[in-house]
Amino acid sequence: MDCSLPGSSIHWIFQVHLRLWIGRQSWGCRMGLRIHFVVDPHGWCCMGLIVFVWLYNFFLIPKIVLFPHYEEGHIPGILIIIFYGIAMFCLVALVRASITDPGRLPENPKIPHGEREFWELCNKCNLMRPKRSHHCSRCGHCVRRMDHHCPWINNCVGEDNHWLFLQLCFYTELLTCYALMFSFCHYYYFLPLKKRNLDLFVVRHELAIMRLAAFMGITMLVGITGLFYTQLIGIITDTTSIEKMSNCCEEISRPRKPWQQTFSEVFGTRWKILWFIPFRRRQPLRVPYHFANHV
Repeated sequence: MDCSLPGSSIHWIFQVHLRLWIGRQSWGCRMGLRIHFVVDPHGWCCMGLIVFVWLYNFFLIPKIVLFPHYEEGHIPGILIIIFYGIAMFCLVALVRASITDPGRLPENPKIPHGEREFWELCNKCNLMRPKRSHHCSRCGHCVRRMDHHCPWINNCVGEDNHWLFLQLCFYTELLTCYALMFSFCHYYYFLPLKKRNLDLFVVRHELAIMRLAAFMGITMLVGITGLFYTQLIGIITDTTSIEKMSNCCEEISRPRKPWQQTFSEVFGTRWKILWFIPFRRRQPLRVPYHFANHV
């Protein structure tokens, strides 16, 4: 499924797969990061818009609201640290969701002998793939457990980056609520600022800047809330967006799993605290294939 608007223009897709080996950590581990890069002008524009909104809030909200009120003793410094922490988690989740391989299948996959019945032939690229995989017409290849193609991250959302996409939705919503809350408090709750440098551009045009920030924040909040809700429901019911639209997942098609297991499979760990950390490498959990059969 492609969640972007259909178009007749030609899209150039260029996949770059690199093995970046990070030096040995203190515990003696070595992390491999596989970079997945999609050249798509439409996706670049969408992702550029997201980055613009992030930069707008990252620099202007502290400049206009947080630092002035902190200097006058209206708010504690920990609130500024929390704001920058959420913003950095949001940015890391965005970048990693965009460049992480969503689960592209190799041209000659090695199929375990006991799992051949759970594989099928793609009628578009004529390659074998596990069931619940889907062929992305925008990227031109099959992706394991593909949920949808998202132009806002310029990448497919599949088995290997779905957890990052969920983190992006969560931290975007959290950052948006945080910024809107401080924008509201700036005008209706905090004491008026005594020191105002009218020589600064952001101070002279504060009202216009804050109105634009509020408009972008409300728009982002409404859109991301609906998207995040549908993603959570999909994980709880163990169905992808593509499967919902194709109506191929009946209640009796496979055993129903508890929500803790479905979330653990998406995030690659049963440690719930790690579900919120984008600075790690996902390790797939071994799941019996009879749970994954869908047609």
